[in-house]
Amino acid sequence: VPVDVANLLRQYAPAFPPPGSLAVAQDRLVEKRFFRDHGVPTPDFAPIDGVQDLHEFAAQSGLPVVLKTRRMGYDGKGQIVVRSGHDMSDAVRELGGAGLIAEAFVPFERELSILAVRARDGAAQFYPLVENQHRDGILRVSRAPAPEVDRELQMQAERYAYGVLQALDYVGVLAIEFFVADGRLLANEMAPRVHNSGHWTIDGAETSQFENHLRAVAGLPLGSTAARGVSIMLNLIGATPSTPAILAVKSAHLHLYGKSARTGRKLGHVTLCGVEFATLKPQFVELSSLIDGA
Repeated sequence: VPVDVANLLRQYAPAFPPPGSLAVAQDRLVEKRFFRDHGVPTPDFAPIDGVQDLHEFAAQSGLPVVLKTRRMGYDGKGQIVVRSGHDMSDAVRELGGAGLIAEAFVPFERELSILAVRARDGAAQFYPLVENQHRDGILRVSRAPAPEVDRELQMQAERYAYGVLQALDYVGVLAIEFFVADGRLLANEMAPRVHNSGHWTIDGAETSQFENHLRAVAGLPLGSTAARGVSIMLNLIGATPSTPAILAVKSAHLHLYGKSARTGRKLGHVTLCGVEFATLKPQFVELSSLIDGA
C-alpha cells in the first residue's frame, strides 16, 4: 500500500496500523536503521550505491555478504548472496546499480518470529515465538510454540517487539523475524500486518492473529494469545494436493486461499495441532509427502 495513500486516508478517518509503520517496513535500509535506533540488534549493514561501496563493506564485514534491493523484496526476491569479489559487479548491476543495502551474512542457528498485537489504548500482548523453516526464500514450515525456547529468549523478543510497537504508536498485529546466532536475537525484518508465520493461530491459539488484529483496530479488548498445545503449519506453494487426502490426515486443518496456481505462490496452508510435537511427527511426514508430490 503506498504510504502517501494511507496518509491521505488518515485525513478523513482513523488509519490503523499507522502509515508510519509502512514507511519503515517498505524500505530495508530505513527499517534496519529504525531497529538500531530503538535498541533492536541487527546484522551489520550499509547503504550501497555502487560497486565500490560493496567492496568497502565486504572488507569490513567479510564475505559472504547479502546484497538486497531496499524496496519491493519478499519471499527471497530482490537479494543475492555475494560470495567473492568477482561477483560484486554483476550482483550490483543485476539489482539496479544503486539504492541497495548490504548486510553481513549471518550463520544463524535457526529463524524465529514473534507476533505482537497492540490495542488502541496501548495494551499489548505477544504470541509465543515461532520457529520457521524457509526454502528458496519462501516460508515452508512453522512450529509453534518454537521448540526449546527458554523464557529469557521469549522475554527478549517481547521487549524488542514492545519497543517497536511503542515507537510507532502501533495498532494491530505486527511480526518481527529474527535470526538466532550464538544465543542472540538479530532482527531480519518486520511486517506491519498479520503474518504467514502466524497462520497457525487460526487453529492453534486461543485467539487468532486475524481476530486480534480486528479487535485492536476496532478498539475492542484483545483476546488471549496463549497456544492450545503445539502446532505445525505447512505452506502449500505453487500447487495443492488432493483435499480429501489432506483431510484424511489426523489433526490436519486445511485452509485454501482461492488463488490460481503459480510457481512460488502461496495457495494455502495446513495446520497440525496436538499436545506435543513428537505425537505429530507421523502426520507431518505424511503431509510433507503429499505436499512435495503435488
